[in-house]
Amino acid sequence: MNNTEAINWQTFKNLLLQNPDMDLQFQYAGDKWVDASYHITEIKQAPIVSVDCGGVMNSWTEIIVQLWEPENQQQLRAMKVSKALSIIDVVEKVLPLNPLGTVKIEFGNSGFDTRQMYPNELIADGDNLVVDLRPDAVQCKAINRGGSCGTTDTGEECCAPNTEKPKIELKNLAVTADACCTPGGGCC
Repeated sequence: MNNTEAINWQTFKNLLLQNPDMDLQFQYAGDKWVDASYHITEIKQAPIVSVDCGGVMNSWTEIIVQLWEPENQQQLRAMKVSKALSIIDVVEKVLPLNPLGTVKIEFGNSGFDTRQMYPNELIADGDNLVVDLRPDAVQCKAINRGGSCGTTDTGEECCAPNTEKPKIELKNLAVTADACCTPGGGCC
């Protein structure tokens, strides 16, 4: 399965369920693979609420599968998909995962800074189910909505702070003693 859109949790899990007897491998760069000794250390559900540079509120959920590669532990074969599914089952008994949540895989090792990546493709290759990962990317949601990031059609900067100075109302604070503490006197 090749995907230009992010894969949701339900789709990802269904692809795993279709291939329980395969070895689950993760490829995080051109010819770089998560070592076969990896563990799934946790699965996180992260509800995200944000406001973009155009002032629009956005919300979505991410399901983050964290992989850990132990040092000095070598294995020839990665865990079976069925083992990953058993971990998912343990998690979902405690934390119901949003089926529409966006899947991310979190991974790093001594030669690759920890980051969250999207499953781009799940490829059945012999005995392996390969999860090909692509990096997350920064985006401007205003541009994705057909707006701009920078100067709008009206010449306004969508991402710039407001430069208009607030108007301040000045009051005469010098009041006479007999005007003090009377209705409209300005001291209370």
